[in-house]
Amino acid sequence: MSAQPRSRAERRRDTEHRLGHDVDLWVASASPEGAPHLVPLSFDWDGEALLLATPADSPTGRNLAATRTARLGLGPTRDVVMIEGVVEVLDMAALPQERGDRFAQRTGFDPRTLTTAYRWFRVTPRRVQAWREENELNGRELMRDGHWLT
Repeated sequence: MSAQPRSRAERRRDTEHRLGHDVDLWVASASPEGAPHLVPLSFDWDGEALLLATPADSPTGRNLAATRTARLGLGPTRDVVMIEGVVEVLDMAALPQERGDRFAQRTGFDPRTLTTAYRWFRVTPRRVQAWREENELNGRELMRDGHWLT
């Protein structure tokens, strides 16, 4: 267990660093009937939202398009960032080319080149939590209603 819990400001800096440097995360979604689904996906963070891509007909693609909500898990279990967000669904051609190029360069994956029908999913955080160990559970909420608390 770490000696001292990080301050909220430190957690925000660590979270923003992870968003800017990590490439993969876990995406939890649910069908309109409530059936859960969890998959790892690559992402790109532009400072406001996370950009994901997955087949339109996959369980994740259908769930995100239907419910327009997602919960994302970033980092290992002892340094986790949990993000709840609203989802905007975009056809491949709707995203500016520069944004798609940035995603492809950062993730090493370009869904625009595939024959399978993919969609972009832009997740705007509404709630962000971060903690490492039990001593950081208190104060783990960093964003509420889309606004950083620090």
